[in-house]
Amino acid sequence: MKLSEFIINDIKPLNSNSEIGELQMLFNQLTFSHIPIKDDNGNYIGCFSETDAHCFESTKLLSDYKFSIESFFVHNTTLWLDVLEAFAINHANIMPVLNAQNEYLGYYELNDIISLFSHSPFFTETGGILVIEKGVNDYSFSEISQIVESNNGKLLGAFVSKMNTDLIQVTLKIGNTGLNDIIQTFRRYSYNIVSGHEEDTYIESLKERSDYLKKYLNI
Repeated sequence: MKLSEFIINDIKPLNSNSEIGELQMLFNQLTFSHIPIKDDNGNYIGCFSETDAHCFESTKLLSDYKFSIESFFVHNTTLWLDVLEAFAINHANIMPVLNAQNEYLGYYELNDIISLFSHSPFFTETGGILVIEKGVNDYSFSEISQIVESNNGKLLGAFVSKMNTDLIQVTLKIGNTGLNDIIQTFRRYSYNIVSGHEEDTYIESLKERSDYLKKYLNI
């Protein structure tokens, strides 16, 4: 399914010469974080946030508060991951969509875009989740893929889930095999295992040896 099929156009952009009270009324009726705004020529100029709308005088015009208009949008050709990123950056639950000529087409709703992610093989296919960690300058996605596939694993998805100046964490969805052999191989390649959603026999083995050593020392 094309992402453009999710474009909604049931709420028209407000004219910049509308009163703030009209904007406030819309927010009271809807659950949107923002409302699109157009100028007198019908051109999209940005969005007003609900937070700002309720701070202004209801009898004033939107154009009186141009400084509060947030000019974010995506194009109808923007990939869905980039659309999802735009939602996150702008703290919005709707995203205006423009065509190549920057004409307003409608908007995406956040829940619709998230649903695309939830129906991807990363979520729908059976498999284990593994979170690994390594130095920012030391990790490699090609190496990660090689480690998984060399253990007959099937990499269903991978993304950087955490990063700072020193370390990076990568979350993997792995199908077609258990995680234990893959975990051991990652350790040999100096990756730290943050978590694995299958039993980690290496950790269990260490616990057993530790318990055995305690019993031995207590004899």
